[in-house]
Amino acid sequence: MSLACPEPSVSRRRAGLTVVAGLALAGGVVGALWALLAPSLHGVIALTRDGDRVRAYLGNESDHWFTAAFMLIGMLSVLAVVAAVLVWQWRVHRGPQMVAALALGAVAAAGAAAGVGALAVRLRYGTIDVAAAPVSEQHRVHYVVEGPSVFFGHTPWQIAATVLFPAAVAAIVYLLAAVSTPRDDLGAWPPVDYAMTTGRIGTVADVPPAAPSSPSP
Repeated sequence: MSLACPEPSVSRRRAGLTVVAGLALAGGVVGALWALLAPSLHGVIALTRDGDRVRAYLGNESDHWFTAAFMLIGMLSVLAVVAAVLVWQWRVHRGPQMVAALALGAVAAAGAAAGVGALAVRLRYGTIDVAAAPVSEQHRVHYVVEGPSVFFGHTPWQIAATVLFPAAVAAIVYLLAAVSTPRDDLGAWPPVDYAMTTGRIGTVADVPPAAPSSPSP
């Protein structure tokens, strides 16, 4: 018995490109939303008695470096889970190509979110120039507000971890859905007919032993 599966109206390649483009656009929206929700960092630029300018954060504001980057990872992970579930519902295109498109789209979403988020906080908070801070002998302290960071750090490994983590989440969710499906073709197109069987399949061990032959006279 086979489950009815209609022939797809779009090709697999077009379906994959649609997933990648859709996730990239969604990533841009996530980046803009993150820029509105991520906490900023409050600090000061102070003039020491030796005339040096020092920069410091108020209280535990430096923790927001981790909080903001973790928030972006969390939002992208939620997007990856939702995307994997929605892509799995596109039944006719289930298979390895769609997993690849989903992973590539998650990477594109992370890159778009990081780019849009970084640009948005740059426009919102600007940059801090310690040398141009208005501090003097009369006003030794200048309060500043710094925008959050999209990455945990600036090393290639830290950036790669942020970009690739959502792709891993999406692939795992899709894999769990595939494992839970009893059909080898995942119900995709073209469908595969399976013979109806009752009970377990026989093996060599199920063959009864041959009766001993009687000795000839």
